[in-house]
Amino acid sequence: MDALSELVNLLNSTDKTLFRQFLQRKNKRGDVKNLALLDLIETDDIDGINKLYHPEKNNDAYHALRKRLQDNLLLFLSQKTFESSHSDTYDALRLVVVGRFLLENDAVRIAFKCLDKAERLAEELEQFNLLNELLLLKLQYAHLAEAEDLESLTVRFLQNQSHMQREAKLNMAYAFLRQELQEIHLKGKIVNLTTLVITTIRKYKISAQDLMTYKSIYQILFIANEYAAIQQNYGLIERYINRTNQFMQGQAHKKQSYLFYHISILYFLANFHLRRKNFAGSTSWLKEMMDLMLTDSRYYALFYLRHQLLAALNLFYTGFADKAIALLQQSLSKTKHRSKPEDIEDLRICLAMFLALCNDRGSLKQLTLLTRTDAWYEKKMGMLWTIRKNLMEILVYAQFENIELAMSRLHSFRRRYKKYLLKTSEERVLLFLRLVEKHLQNPDAAFEPAYRKTVLNLVGTTQNNDIFNLSFIAWLIARWEKKTAYQVVLTLIQDEKASPNNT
Repeated sequence: MDALSELVNLLNSTDKTLFRQFLQRKNKRGDVKNLALLDLIETDDIDGINKLYHPEKNNDAYHALRKRLQDNLLLFLSQKTFESSHSDTYDALRLVVVGRFLLENDAVRIAFKCLDKAERLAEELEQFNLLNELLLLKLQYAHLAEAEDLESLTVRFLQNQSHMQREAKLNMAYAFLRQELQEIHLKGKIVNLTTLVITTIRKYKISAQDLMTYKSIYQILFIANEYAAIQQNYGLIERYINRTNQFMQGQAHKKQSYLFYHISILYFLANFHLRRKNFAGSTSWLKEMMDLMLTDSRYYALFYLRHQLLAALNLFYTGFADKAIALLQQSLSKTKHRSKPEDIEDLRICLAMFLALCNDRGSLKQLTLLTRTDAWYEKKMGMLWTIRKNLMEILVYAQFENIELAMSRLHSFRRRYKKYLLKTSEERVLLFLRLVEKHLQNPDAAFEPAYRKTVLNLVGTTQNNDIFNLSFIAWLIARWEKKTAYQVVLTLIQDEKASPNNT
């Protein structure tokens, strides 16, 4: 999808009407074709250029028209965002803009009142860059009689400079860790997370106190969560979870300005406990997460689908499959134009998995709704997610006796991902694929002792103790146990929790 179409898709029906009005006000001549181009983009007309210009004309006019429409759309979106946002950050920014205008027009007293209010908001929100601009503006007009004491202004300005440098260091460290994460994810780089974090903190000269904020805790947990997902072992990040618990207990007051980070942290905690099979702990964090979401409609909309996904997973893996399936179906029915595609795809593939494990043919329909390309899924959802999706498709087609399609997908999977899996030391996925292939070629292989032993050996490895990996293995075990894969995976989870070696 090109950039202009992508921008148009951000608009809902009301926005499109307002944008048309915006263009009509700007159009000074009657022969402007921007509205016609907008119609063509909305209808996805691939022959649009010929409807706007004669075939013998140069493409330059068409591309210039697209460029002007894109510029106008960006201007419209910036104005709309600025005008419609009700966040405190935008309120502070609006006050600074108004304050500057008033100072330039000699309305000094009311200007400083606007700036004082903006400063209080910006301090509360820890918007250090905005504070820097605001304080510079106050310093610029410090010579006026109505201005506050220059010495006091200077002290606050220098303090804020220090805060800006601290935040810049944290952001550089976060960017570096994200980059390293990509190396681990895409190239199989071997890294110890704790060593990496400590090295990064030293590299950017970050103090322990700097790390004790909602934002820095969120950033570290984000990295840790991604690392654990790649390694498929959430036990590796338990120390970060324990530190987060200590931090959260020390926060007596829940500031509204930290709501995004606070809710995100609760999400990570809920996900960690889910993946460690502490379903009661996960559900408890989800309840706290929902309580916070309900305090702000913006964050309720942002986190709703993610919350529902974890809630459904907790229900499913504690034996309430029907409730979990109903919850996902209800959540998908409530998705809106502005719901993130990634969140929707997460719910849909999870629903397909639930139905398949319960031997429900409805999973086939859900798979047909996962219509994006593997390249899109790899970029937006990650390699691990995309690999699991492809493996699940193979299993579901095989489960419902479409062996030819299952084999075709299996060969396509091997061609696309074998090199990557070997590079990232994920030979166990290729072993699993061989076991699936053997079953497809000869269903009776599931009853051979050697085959069973190989499958059961997969259960005993640390990397395969993740609930999703157990679900894949359960599919193979179900072939000879004559049970649903759901019954098998519940047994595997219960057996592991009852094991004396389980911690």
